[in-house]
Amino acid sequence: MMWENKTVIVTGSTKGIGRGIAEAFAKAGANLVLNGRQNEAPDLLASFAAYKGQVIYVPGNVQHLEDAKRIIKEGMNAFGQIDVLVNNAGITQDTLLLRMKEEQFEQVIDVNLTGSFRMIQQVTPILMKQRFGTIINIASVIGEVGNVGQANYAASKAGMIGLTKSVAKELASRQITCNAIAPGFIETDMTEAMNDRMKETIQDQIPLKRLGSPEDVAKVALFLAEHRYITGQVINVDGGMVMQG
Repeated sequence: MMWENKTVIVTGSTKGIGRGIAEAFAKAGANLVLNGRQNEAPDLLASFAAYKGQVIYVPGNVQHLEDAKRIIKEGMNAFGQIDVLVNNAGITQDTLLLRMKEEQFEQVIDVNLTGSFRMIQQVTPILMKQRFGTIINIASVIGEVGNVGQANYAASKAGMIGLTKSVAKELASRQITCNAIAPGFIETDMTEAMNDRMKETIQDQIPLKRLGSPEDVAKVALFLAEHRYITGQVINVDGGMVMQG
């Protein structure tokens, strides 16, 4: 696929996996709608200045419907079409089940899962009118296998997988694809904060014996956006950590 004059929205794209995905599409020549907190715009836009496509930054929190609407609206106003939506924005509030407050559970669900639903619902009329589009949800292997202290996060990511499959079936007749990527342990600010012993313990659980990079996830996102006969799938990018069978 030629990415010139194509538009990609990536939520939560200021760092980590989201930024890696945004950079992959920028290198391919796409126009970008980046998203994050208000104060993160200047440095981020400067780092994308060398790429061919145009880039805008729309601050906002997908936890709020009006922000989700504005991200889509400003993307349309700037570029006139939306070709790819990547739902990457997400949070964690990890704690053991007995200590977890109800608001901690609800907020993680609201940002990670309901936020993705909001973005999909707002972009769907545009994609249906175009009879073309790609939706990519960034889930997690934790949504497939669970994890101690992450009942809220695991539930939100498992929900994203179910959402992905339902959206894929519902929108397929309009040639809109919807897939999920389930990363394992990826080198981000979160893993950088871990001590060496914890990193070694994690790596021992991974058959490839190393952490992944945001670029590993980004390459799969680009692949899914370019291949129009793949939909309703969950692709693990986890070094073999969650093998089936």
